[in-house]
Amino acid sequence: MASHRRPKQPSHGYTSVLTATAAVTVALSAQSASADPLPDPNKKGVQAQVDRLYEQATQATEKYNGAKESAGKLQKEADNLHEEVVRKQAALNELRQQLGSAATAQYRSGGLDPSLQLLLSTDPDAYLDQASGLDRLSARQSDTLQRFLSQQRALQQQRAQAAEKLGSLQETRKELGSKKKEIQGKLAEAQRLLNTLTAEERAERVAKEERANRASERVELGNEASASRRTAAAFNAAKSRVGMPYVWGATGPGSFDCSGLTSWAFQQADVSLPRTSQAQANAGTRINSIGALKPGDLVIMRTDLSHVGFYAGNGQILHAPKPGAQVRYESMARSGMPFMWGVRI
Repeated sequence: MASHRRPKQPSHGYTSVLTATAAVTVALSAQSASADPLPDPNKKGVQAQVDRLYEQATQATEKYNGAKESAGKLQKEADNLHEEVVRKQAALNELRQQLGSAATAQYRSGGLDPSLQLLLSTDPDAYLDQASGLDRLSARQSDTLQRFLSQQRALQQQRAQAAEKLGSLQETRKELGSKKKEIQGKLAEAQRLLNTLTAEERAERVAKEERANRASERVELGNEASASRRTAAAFNAAKSRVGMPYVWGATGPGSFDCSGLTSWAFQQADVSLPRTSQAQANAGTRINSIGALKPGDLVIMRTDLSHVGFYAGNGQILHAPKPGAQVRYESMARSGMPFMWGVRI
């Protein structure tokens, strides 16, 4: 039969020993936690947010580059149209002077030819349809009048085209400003998040980037013998930029963004590439397999085609990866960006 006796209560001295032991245990636990802290879950979240903001900034940079390239083309077209308008206006003024001289001569000899009143007409084409008036013009005057009207129509058309180009240029410049503000906002937010890290955590992040940069010095490259002469020259130019900083919108020679590096490198080989990674993705022969790539081929990364670099062989890419990084070699598998296809220029 089980015993139901009340257990003996611990003495006061025994209770004191237990209390003291518990206190020591708590103190030791606290000391251990202080010496070897548990990982901060927020730290990893901040790092991931910063990397995502950098990715968004580089994507916006490629859109900025595209708008800047378009603005440059539109400005050049608008300037050419303006020069043509000025030239045609001068030619038109000369014809107007010839017709005015003919009108003056006819007036002095007994009256103004009705057809020369075209100069004063608000609708010269309608007036010209009255062919009977041309009967009193000489063949030379008639030819001059026809050229005047033709050039006047051409001038009006080109003025309209110039106005349209200037309107498009204004819209593109607004887009440029918007993208610039977006990029600067992403980078500022990334910096704000970085500032929430401790000095030790920031130093650890910097050290990680430095290790990635130093890895470029030990990378084993593939054989470049199969590359074309100009592709090899472009790749060699890019290799000479290893260690240069990433700067959004930069095209070298001292700093680059991703497509700025590739376009600058091919420019050194007398090959003109489009400015953006999206346009470079269609600038040559597409290579769909990583295994078929050769050193010097372009490598297009991310589903929106917003990143580009050089294939360096052995699964390595030479590129300007992101803000805070340098031009460097990096494993494509570890870059965090999906491979889309290669381009052989």
